[in-house]
Amino acid sequence: MTFTFRDVDPLQDAELLHSWVTHPKASFWMMQDAKLENVERAYMEIAADAHHHALLGLRGGEPAFLMEKYDPAHRELVGLYEAQPGDIGMHFLTPATDTPVHGFTRSVITAVMARLFEDPATLRVVVEPDVRNKAVHALNEAVGFVPEREIRKPEKKALLSFCTREQFAAATGVAA
Repeated sequence: MTFTFRDVDPLQDAELLHSWVTHPKASFWMMQDAKLENVERAYMEIAADAHHHALLGLRGGEPAFLMEKYDPAHRELVGLYEAQPGDIGMHFLTPATDTPVHGFTRSVITAVMARLFEDPATLRVVVEPDVRNKAVHALNEAVGFVPEREIRKPEKKALLSFCTREQFAAATGVAA
């Protein structure tokens, strides 16, 4: 599967993102009760933040998933681990669908990781999914993530995991 990426337009994309993040399948995104204005505001804040970026993954020119990247030395993980130069944090969300495509989510996380490693400054990707999100732990492992430890964030108990460029290439066969 081939994907392209574009920046999220907080106002233009808010309705679509709202339908994705409030769906029961997206419970780990923690925006279940968000109103449209809350989603607009959240993504306007991200758009204005030098340390956090939101992108839409497109398939055939149509929005297919959401990706966020952030600097863990400044967002999300400040004080929870020793950030290293070259670390980049990542979140991704595939929307719920009535017609699932086998291998789609794995293709998405592979594309997200390849996109992050396109930047030569990115040496390691950091994730902090909810410890209960077993499906994403399996996907993370499939692309080379190695869990380090559980951490306590204000909103959840998370599994801090890391993936280097070399681990990604070894796990996926995708040159990074």
